[in-house]
Amino acid sequence: MKYLMFVCTDAQPDTDKENEPDIHAWVAENDARGRRLQGSELAPAAAATTVRVRDGELLLCDGPFAETQEVIVGFDLLECADLDEAIEIARAHPMARAGRLELRPFAEPQR
Repeated sequence: MKYLMFVCTDAQPDTDKENEPDIHAWVAENDARGRRLQGSELAPAAAATTVRVRDGELLLCDGPFAETQEVIVGFDLLECADLDEAIEIARAHPMARAGRLELRPFAEPQR
């Protein structure tokens, strides 16, 4: 099952700096095991463009669609057996301590 893992900042990161995981080791391990299909850090939120169409008119706004202190700074596309495995992968990601991670399964195609 595919999960998109949003990597976000958090105003209240973990203050325990002991045994912090290394992002390069996390990427290498999950790539080697075929659990991480793709991922990337994103440009700063200031580089975002929000796109909407209302009454046929294209509306563009600079910046992210939500004004919050927490911002999406990256993503990883995971291939996991189930949510439990996705949670274990996310748990070892450095941003689980420094920020927050959101796991969202891909929707099943409707026929």
